Amino acid sequence: MSARSGDVRPRKSVAHGRQADGTLRIAMVGTRGVPAAYGGFETAVEEIGSRLAARGHDVTVYCRRTATEQPAEHLGMRLVHLPALHMKVAETLSHTALSVLNMAFTRRHDAAFVFNAANAPFVPFIRAKGVPTAVHVDGLEWKRAKWSGSGKRYYRWAEERSVRTADALIADAAGIADYYEQQFGVPTELLTYGAKILEQPRTDLLATAGVEADAFHLVVARFEPENHVDLVVEGFIRSTATHPLVVVGSAPYGAEHSDRIAALAASDPRVHLLGGVWDQDLLDQLYAGALTYIHGHSVGGTNPSLLRAMGAGTAVIGFDSVFNHEVVGATGTFFSTADDVATLVEQAEQDPAATAALGAALQTRAAANYRWDDIADGYESLALRLADGATIRGTGRFPRLPIDWNPKPVEHTHPTRIIETTGGLA
Repeated sequence: MSARSGDVRPRKSVAHGRQADGTLRIAMVGTRGVPAAYGGFETAVEEIGSRLAARGHDVTVYCRRTATEQPAEHLGMRLVHLPALHMKVAETLSHTALSVLNMAFTRRHDAAFVFNAANAPFVPFIRAKGVPTAVHVDGLEWKRAKWSGSGKRYYRWAEERSVRTADALIADAAGIADYYEQQFGVPTELLTYGAKILEQPRTDLLATAGVEADAFHLVVARFEPENHVDLVVEGFIRSTATHPLVVVGSAPYGAEHSDRIAALAASDPRVHLLGGVWDQDLLDQLYAGALTYIHGHSVGGTNPSLLRAMGAGTAVIGFDSVFNHEVVGATGTFFSTADDVATLVEQAEQDPAATAALGAALQTRAAANYRWDDIADGYESLALRLADGATIRGTGRFPRLPIDWNPKPVEHTHPTRIIETTGGLA
């Protein structure tokens, strides 16, 4: 299900009101902003914000200042560009702090969407200006290997602050909603992402990447341990695949993990490391032209790159996680080891017709279940309820349960195991 409202049964607080014509002034805070490159939050802000603006709402998006052009408006949204410290620990927080300060001394908003639970410390300051606030909690960030002990503790603390201070929580996957229900006893709004459906994709740019349509495998991911790019490359090298593996991505904060990936790639000429690709037309063609898309992400919720591959009609080989099973359903294959990757890419090449059929089925699933118009409906409904005084404040459980959340697997023959997402309790 791409959007679900009504899960939150809020108490009423003081109504904050709307504009005279019934529309809202909405702020979107905590992301890199728009125009979007490839990134989950940025794509969501662009797709949702532009639709809300088209419906008459006054939408302000806070963007990180860059050296490139800084437009004041994009697709009907008002853009505010502010600086940030380009450091792993401080980039998000420094930019959000300046954004909240700007909000305090400029215009008043009727509702605010804050993306990333790490920004929870700023929610009370937004609410102090009379702005009801929803926090998009994202995935289980504290599970990411890039965070040290203090970073993990901060994210765990920020989750609790989100529950304590926000008027609503947004989860982008049922697994994330299960987590907050189990850990804190608090309801969330299930609002995922949409998929761009490529009906007749072009192929003219593929030659610039050194590949041909339907004759390569694709990975698109940041080089971070929980995305398992090294595992995918290692497995591919073990295979007898004749098509190359194209890897799009880089390490945003240093080369610790990318060194292993580069060393593996250097050992096999079939592995092509393209680095970051910001040309969206080329990215579309890579997603649509690949025989398979290999998705190693494991700790996030609904992943936009996975949806992009599905929308392009490409067969998916996904890491065996509850979130990937939730999105792909039974129409996909899954891996947990390098040997699994080797087996699955070989099978895909041995029966390209069956592989293409899986891709077509995934595109149908994406078109039915992951629609941006439905997601925008959910955000609009939530914003209107917030403006009318709805809140979940005071409904959560503190402290969190000491029992960690873990999805409950269902026994099934590997590599197409299905994981049960309902309940999701350890």
